[in-house]
Amino acid sequence: MERLSLLIELRDHPGALHELLGYFLAHSIDLTHIESRPTQGGDMSFYVDFIGRPEDQNVTALLHELKESVSSLTILDERTVPWFPRHVWELDQIANRTLDAGAGLESDHPGFSDQAYREQRARIDQLARNYRHGQPIPRVEYSTEEAETWRTVYEALRAEHQEFACDEYQQIMAELEHQGLYRADEVPQAQDMTNFLYPRTGFRLRPVAGLLNSRDFLNGLAFRVFFSTQYLRHHSRPTYTPEPDVCHELIGHAPMFADPAFADFSQEIGLASLGASDAEIERLARCYWHTVEFGVIRTNDGIKAYGAGLLSSSGELEYACADYRPAGGTKDRPEIRDWVPDAAAEQGFPITEYQPIYFAAKSLNHARLTMREHCRNLPRMFYARYVEASQSIWVDRAVRTDPIQ
Repeated sequence: MERLSLLIELRDHPGALHELLGYFLAHSIDLTHIESRPTQGGDMSFYVDFIGRPEDQNVTALLHELKESVSSLTILDERTVPWFPRHVWELDQIANRTLDAGAGLESDHPGFSDQAYREQRARIDQLARNYRHGQPIPRVEYSTEEAETWRTVYEALRAEHQEFACDEYQQIMAELEHQGLYRADEVPQAQDMTNFLYPRTGFRLRPVAGLLNSRDFLNGLAFRVFFSTQYLRHHSRPTYTPEPDVCHELIGHAPMFADPAFADFSQEIGLASLGASDAEIERLARCYWHTVEFGVIRTNDGIKAYGAGLLSSSGELEYACADYRPAGGTKDRPEIRDWVPDAAAEQGFPITEYQPIYFAAKSLNHARLTMREHCRNLPRMFYARYVEASQSIWVDRAVRTDPIQ
């Protein structure tokens, strides 16, 4: 459906808006957006978007009537914004635009000289690159060494989760273990996790070969899709990974998407990223980092983690949440600030070391509500909403996107 945008100026007087809306009603035209602003000299400006084309008979009649009745009428050009997916299957166009990792490993990667590991990474890389929306997520056959790596990481983290993870995470993990989806002696499969998540919050995992840029990754969240790697860190260093792996994705991220408040929070960031400027993407990525990756909650029992970077790292989990020292192998203490999206959006962060600053929300719902308010106040050219029935994005204004890069 095409949309048309108008700028209408008319003399401000009681009933002016009602009078203006009457023109659209008389011609059976559905408004998708209306915004009023005062102007100099006592006039009012209305920005109006509606479904229709200038050549439509009822639109032609409306425009003629408005020209005769208002102070000024301008047909506005479509707004041009960076490309973004309108339908969930369009994620196929961005899923393989990885920045690094995948089949190629840097010389300092623990698995660089392990030929068997490199071949496994290449197989998993190809599975991700061949995947298309709607297909079952391929099941990966993990080696004995990979299974042992999973066991080592899983058992170490589960011990610390009991003390430092938020209640929501612990409840979800208990359910996953009860259903046999998560256990120490077997690496979980992404499709099984999607089957668990989707009936609860509509979230699903999508295989990806490596890191995506912030725009592409956040765009996926708008559709309640989380891009998730399927490879495992090298067995020689089970407590270290230079890139997101299965331990990070399935222990850290995936369980939290079963929580409705967290799922809504994540989608809020995703929707705000659609068509956003590069500068705004950077601000949203910082908010994501300080919450979905490293977010904590203040509770009566102390600081508890809900961010995946903490929940998948036993050392940093203790460092961030414990009130004793040494913790996480250091005597240093991080700064715990109140969760304020505007502040988090401006706060930089290190990638290869413990975070010096964490943002603490009052609850997951508090994080969700404040992020929603933050996104509503962003300088946006349009409002976007996800339509679950069609798995598509609805926008309230006429928007043209740049060609996909």
